[in-house]
Amino acid sequence: MNQPASTPATSSVARRPARWWLACAAVVVLVGAVWGVQKWRGPQVPAVQVHAQSLVRTLQFSARVETRSRVGVGSTVVGRVERVAVREGDAVDAGQLLVQLEQTELQAALQQSQASLEQAQAQLANVRTNSRIGNQAQVAQSQASVMQAQSDWMRNQKLVQQGFLSQATLDEKRKALQIAQAQLQAAQAQAAASADGGAELKAAQAQAGQAQAALSVARAKLDQTRITAPSQGKVLLRDVEPGQIVQPGTALLQLALEGPALIVAQVDERFLDQLREGQSAQVVADAFADQPLAARVVSIAPSVDAQRGAVEVKLALDAAPPAFLREDMTLSVAVETGRAAQALVLPLQALQGARAGSLQAQVLLLVDGKATAQPVQVGLRTLEAAEVTQGLKAGDTVLLPPATADQRVRAQLQLQGGAD
Repeated sequence: MNQPASTPATSSVARRPARWWLACAAVVVLVGAVWGVQKWRGPQVPAVQVHAQSLVRTLQFSARVETRSRVGVGSTVVGRVERVAVREGDAVDAGQLLVQLEQTELQAALQQSQASLEQAQAQLANVRTNSRIGNQAQVAQSQASVMQAQSDWMRNQKLVQQGFLSQATLDEKRKALQIAQAQLQAAQAQAAASADGGAELKAAQAQAGQAQAALSVARAKLDQTRITAPSQGKVLLRDVEPGQIVQPGTALLQLALEGPALIVAQVDERFLDQLREGQSAQVVADAFADQPLAARVVSIAPSVDAQRGAVEVKLALDAAPPAFLREDMTLSVAVETGRAAQALVLPLQALQGARAGSLQAQVLLLVDGKATAQPVQVGLRTLEAAEVTQGLKAGDTVLLPPATADQRVRAQLQLQGGAD
């Protein structure tokens, strides 16, 4: 029997399995080639490309508002409060009455001292006028008595010599002369005492001086019943009420004296090396976050608080303080402690072997598809980035973890965040 001839359809079906296997083999070869190339090129790792940008380092901490001078105002005498003339928050001028104490007893003491002074002054005037005139008259009278007694004694002396009078009569005349001379000396001494520089005048002057001093003391004590503001400022705290008995040394009012507002902070001593006087800062009150204030570091305490491990830093606002800024208000402060205008900046995670305080570190540099260790020197650092001063140039690709040295890798570039 003759076999039937093969048809074209039968031939096409026979060739299909062969083509399918050829296609599968081609795919396998292609996948293997791609896998081999990728294995040779290495895995993808994150990387950054170095370029110049600005880098700003800031130190942030909390602070509070304080005026340059805060004083406690109290009484210097014991007394009962008659009136309190101010309330908390009031603005006061220098010399303005704050608290008035009762004055009745001290006013009486002042009047008594005034009367004593007038009496002493009258006595002094009497010594300078009437006593002086009377003493001078007494001296003149005593001088006349001495001359008369001396004349009588001389005349009686001749009569005794002539035998007209007895010796006893002459003795009486001598005694009368001696008495007159003693009276003259007493009158002269009294006149000298009332004269300028004399003891009586000095005593009267001293008494008048004591009375004047007593009057000054009484007046001063009366003045102390008026407690006034030492200078222009604001009342922060009132701790006194009418009728209260006050004692010397007790603060009745707290005043914030007029002056530039200061911002005071306790900063951890670890950051002391970053702070300098004159550094600029930005200050924000939490309740007014949309109104930042420019400030500047004006002082850094020379000592560290051992208990808190902190140093006191004071800042002053560049402009007049706004109305919302209040005493003891809490603020957030950011001090600019370093700036580099054009720096090669890397994220801190790119640095290997960097120790605190050291300028030496190492990075992995992509060179011909391979992670190559490259020593670098760093400068300004922030919490997220660091300036590279030596070892790199703009355009270099630096690998980030998990890349390791001498590994073939492919860089997957990451965008660097802001360096501020």
